[in-house]
Amino acid sequence: MGDHVVVEVPLVNPNEPEAMVVDVAVPEGARVAEGDLLCALETSKSVEDVYTEVSGFVFGLAAKLGTTVTAGEVLCYIADDASWSPPDTSGDGQEETVPDDLKITGPALAVAKELGVDLDALPRGVLVTERQVREMAIPPSADMPPGDGRSVIVYGSGGHGKTLIELIRAVGDLEVVGVIDDTANVGSDVLGVAVVGSREALSRMRGDGVALAVNAIGGITNMSTRVQVTAMLIEAGFDLPPLVHPSAFVEASATIGAGAQILAHSYIGSAATVGDSAIVNTGAVVSHDCVLGDHVNLSPGCVLAGSVTVGSRTLLGMGVTTYLGIEVGADVRAGNGAVLNVDVPAGRRVAAGTVWDGDT
Repeated sequence: MGDHVVVEVPLVNPNEPEAMVVDVAVPEGARVAEGDLLCALETSKSVEDVYTEVSGFVFGLAAKLGTTVTAGEVLCYIADDASWSPPDTSGDGQEETVPDDLKITGPALAVAKELGVDLDALPRGVLVTERQVREMAIPPSADMPPGDGRSVIVYGSGGHGKTLIELIRAVGDLEVVGVIDDTANVGSDVLGVAVVGSREALSRMRGDGVALAVNAIGGITNMSTRVQVTAMLIEAGFDLPPLVHPSAFVEASATIGAGAQILAHSYIGSAATVGDSAIVNTGAVVSHDCVLGDHVNLSPGCVLAGSVTVGSRTLLGMGVTTYLGIEVGADVRAGNGAVLNVDVPAGRRVAAGTVWDGDT
């Protein structure tokens, strides 16, 4: 019958599980190569193109122009045989075993039966996907001391996640008991820490007694993603502890916000304020009386002169330097090596290696 893969509708916007199909690039039965466009999905805030990750023939394409699809549903199947047919579940009697108030995809239902997951224990009000079912089947870790106040999860398995795992180990007061990641495979590991699931696993981890979480999404390409993850962790009931690397120096009069991350060899000066979930990266200098807003990201080697104010969600690239007492607005992005001599308006983009002398 041939091998095939299931392509599920992606979650375009964490706050909107449904998306409209605004473009369909392939017809039913078409042959596609890895990387070919399948369709485009639109929510109220963004548009995302969906590409195939394998080569083969497209079957069971659910995306129809102008229709609405839900994250986790089967978008289509990619089979290696042109004669392959998608599974027919219309008469297998599975619907009779599914509770009336449970919304679950076909692949998720099959996995639930295979792993013996109790359908009554699955969440209501959302579409249950295969990933969620597999995560529910993972038993609580025997090594996780519930409610001990030391256990912490790290959200994100990329480079920043690795940096924070090393930082937490260097501090020594906390123990990383799992990594949450929406793309990494459950059961894989990051620096010896198991990936325990995607965002759907947050409630399970909180229920197991883990009270602390660390946001390892740096937001370099899209700061709103870091902001959304912070809000999601707080909503799930986690506290976000500030992290300060042992090699960093923070003056006693400085204030560090919840979830802020002060990395190795950085300096926070007298009476400086670092906002919630801000990042002061390796070797960065925040001089006396500076104020960093929430979710500010200072890249390695960034140097702020005294009394500089940086607005929320602003990203200053590697080696950026500032003049004394200037104000950098919210949502600013300054490229590597930029020199900021005067105030920078909110939302401004400053090119790498340039000298900012005003909005001219």
